[in-house]
Amino acid sequence: MNKTEFENRYRTARRSAIGLDFLHLNDMQREAALTTRGPLLLLAGAGSGKTTVLINRIANLIRYGCGSDSVYIPPEATKDDLDFLESYVNAPVTEARPKVRSLCAVDPVYPSQIIAITFTNKAANELKGRLERMLGAGSGDIWAMTFHSACVRILRRNIDRLGYDSSFAIYDSSDSSSLMKRILKDMDIEERDFPHKTVLGYISRAKDDMISGEEFYASVEKTGDMRRKIIGRAYIEYSNRLKSSNALDFDDLILMTVRLFTEYPDVLEYYQRRFSYVLVDEYQDTNKLQYLLVSKLAAGHGNICVVGDDDQSIYKFRGATIENILNFENQFRGSSVIRLEQNYRSTGLILDAASDVISNNTGRKGKKLWTEKDAGIKPALHIKSDERDEARFIAETIISSVSDGRSWHEHAVLYRMNAQSNQLESAFKRAGVPYRVYGGTGFYERAEIKDMLAYLCLIHNPFDDVRLLRVLNTPARGIGQTTAVRLTEIASELNTPIFSVIMDSENHASLQSSAGRLHLFADLINGLRELSESAPLDELYDNLLQRTGYIRMLEAKKLEENIARIENVNELKTNVISFMNENGGSLFDFLSETALYTDLDRDDQSTDRVLMMTMHSAKGLEFDTVFIAGAEEGLFPSSRTIGEPDEMEEERRLCYVAMTRAMRRLLFTSARQRMLFGKTSSSQPSRFLSEISAGNLDIHYPPYSFGSTFGAGGAYGAGGAYGAGGAYGAGGAYGSDSGAWNGPDASEYSPGEFDAAGGFASSSSRNQYASRSGWRGRSGASPSTGAGISGNERSVISGLAGPGKSGAISFKEGDAVDHKAFGRGVIVKATPAGGDSLLEIDFGVNGIKRLLENSASRFMVKTDVRNESE
Repeated sequence: MNKTEFENRYRTARRSAIGLDFLHLNDMQREAALTTRGPLLLLAGAGSGKTTVLINRIANLIRYGCGSDSVYIPPEATKDDLDFLESYVNAPVTEARPKVRSLCAVDPVYPSQIIAITFTNKAANELKGRLERMLGAGSGDIWAMTFHSACVRILRRNIDRLGYDSSFAIYDSSDSSSLMKRILKDMDIEERDFPHKTVLGYISRAKDDMISGEEFYASVEKTGDMRRKIIGRAYIEYSNRLKSSNALDFDDLILMTVRLFTEYPDVLEYYQRRFSYVLVDEYQDTNKLQYLLVSKLAAGHGNICVVGDDDQSIYKFRGATIENILNFENQFRGSSVIRLEQNYRSTGLILDAASDVISNNTGRKGKKLWTEKDAGIKPALHIKSDERDEARFIAETIISSVSDGRSWHEHAVLYRMNAQSNQLESAFKRAGVPYRVYGGTGFYERAEIKDMLAYLCLIHNPFDDVRLLRVLNTPARGIGQTTAVRLTEIASELNTPIFSVIMDSENHASLQSSAGRLHLFADLINGLRELSESAPLDELYDNLLQRTGYIRMLEAKKLEENIARIENVNELKTNVISFMNENGGSLFDFLSETALYTDLDRDDQSTDRVLMMTMHSAKGLEFDTVFIAGAEEGLFPSSRTIGEPDEMEEERRLCYVAMTRAMRRLLFTSARQRMLFGKTSSSQPSRFLSEISAGNLDIHYPPYSFGSTFGAGGAYGAGGAYGAGGAYGAGGAYGSDSGAWNGPDASEYSPGEFDAAGGFASSSSRNQYASRSGWRGRSGASPSTGAGISGNERSVISGLAGPGKSGAISFKEGDAVDHKAFGRGVIVKATPAGGDSLLEIDFGVNGIKRLLENSASRFMVKTDVRNESE
């Protein structure tokens, strides 16, 4: 055997031997795990196991380094070593693994040489946990963390070079809003003219472009744009106040790190040497600054692996730049691209329907998801009369599903904007469906918790003006708003923190009358600061509660809601103790982790409730059954995206994300007319539904009686708008003119919500999609006949187990009942409620439920307990 043959056989045997560690992966996943050198783009489709690939790739790097794809052959390698490896590949045995790893490893990587960046703490914690289970305790040295957490660690070590103290505070979005509101008020700017969120949006985009307040102002001064000049002045003041408080907002965490790398090459070189491998999850969601950050880190060794899906880029409103993933091969020369297309989540028909929709986008790299699962249940569209009918249908369908053995939490209702949850919540309450609105007021957003954290922030950094003003007179200590304004004005004039003015208050004429009370406040903070230097966090927290009198304040007011507030304040101590047990860190570490916490990280997965959320919030989640509510033109896609190709493509990606959350069952709902913000408008089903092929979508029309407005000859009949020959029938399209959702732009629109002043008008406009032949009558028959309507649909509409509002059955106290979802129960109380009755029913192990009779009767019948006992 010559040298070339020996080396080729050795490389082949080495790669095959390493690959045996990853036989649990599919072919493309294994290829991704074994590709270790240079830039790598993993196009990971929804549900394709990308986290599994990341973990196994890291395991390969630590165990074998670049052995799987290196051309290097150790000079000491022998023919016996080759024979051993080839024998192992043909008949692997566990006891041979140690020797195999020693023969196959080429430059194995230390855990501390790897940085894996994610977007949420939940994803980072999952990564850490799974790495520890696979690799052991040593995996803790891997930097598996969010962008912001990684930047905090880097800045804490080096931010003094940029003129900040290492104990900097972190302002979350609420803190930034409070500061900007105060700045605009000081500038005599009305919120209605310059909404603080709009101003902060301009600032965030400027920071993403690395434009300072002074640079922003100078650029707009040349144009004479007065509106932007005011925003520029606010930006400068915002930056100055952050700096004087030794504070950074979320954008600053990344901006300052990029500045540090740009202005101080020695700092960049240190981290480039440290991290041999850079991995980035959800790369399609990165913005310009995040791209600069990871590209600088990876420039040292050139080993960057990004995982993402261009079809799931839905955060443009947050600054995400889809071009980062689309242009990866141009930005990182010599890149490899591996597509992960096997889906482990959804059934075949759901994937086919989702592919039908997303294939209409042009700005994508292209892939086709597939699964080994069965085709499953065909996705369905249920057209309802209005938003109340839609909500009732969803509630009733969920109850039927639960009665068949499913759990509540296996169901999710997704919608385009938060206002849609209103009718859904009403229907769920009436029907007794337990639910939670995902993204509601979380624990850390509650006023009392913000107060406690503000005190802790002040103990750490008394020059934090935002937190100081929040608690200056909470609990009340005789320091009114007038004094607070004077403090702010003096601090601004002297360019000094407010706490310094408080300490020197007796020397300012306008503050002399309140100097004594101000000094008591300063003494309180200074005393707690002194205690923080020696006391553990939980003891410090106890002293904080006692010395401030916060709980005594809540107790004194004797309000019912204060009971929960006291419980929340006390519950925060649980978080403090848990942090101490898990991390053993300082007050600064606790505050940093708290500031970086997200709503997703706080989700309580253990509670059995239906989840309701916006489609944006659903990213990364999965459910057995998914409802996409309000699938209508102008609502989804939103009216602001119609006529804007790039915006429409993002809206279509949002639809794709929503559809691929479903594992087994996917249902769209659409209303013929909908009331939003007090206005009722007619609506058309979403264009996205017309993009789904007939074989991948069932349509269920309202089964109205013959001869009525909605009968065979009416709007929904065989010859009507929704009939076989009508606009939505087999030969129709969307129709040439329609009352579409074309209302005025909503102010401060953000995905998930419209301003109440906006909404939708019913003005007529030509539908630009009239030429599409999307709305074929799938069944080819009149909906009024019931053709094309599933048995489940028919049973839901006809009232299922009970007569609904027919009045045939009237429930009263003492009645024994059988409910489809809650089981056997006894009515303990029945109270008249308008044209309905409120029933309190004891369902034993399922607890006492309060249900409205008209809704409950659809799923509940009386039972004869005496006959059962006999």
